[in-house]
Amino acid sequence: MKRNMGKADGIIRILAAIIIAILYLTNTISGTTGILLLALAIVFLVTGFFNRCPLYLPFHINTIKNNKSK
Repeated sequence: MKRNMGKADGIIRILAAIIIAILYLTNTISGTTGILLLALAIVFLVTGFFNRCPLYLPFHINTIKNNKSK
């Protein structure tokens, strides 16, 4: 699978995952909502580190900046 996420997109996802994890660990979010958000945080971490988002494929979204002039 080719990369389809730019650096900014990946950094935002990783930061969001860290914030969600901190909120969960400090019991600010808990219960079912906390578990669902923690699962989402794991997805954000994986997609952020690998710069690939499977949900971008069907919509043909690509957030990588193209440096080539057309």
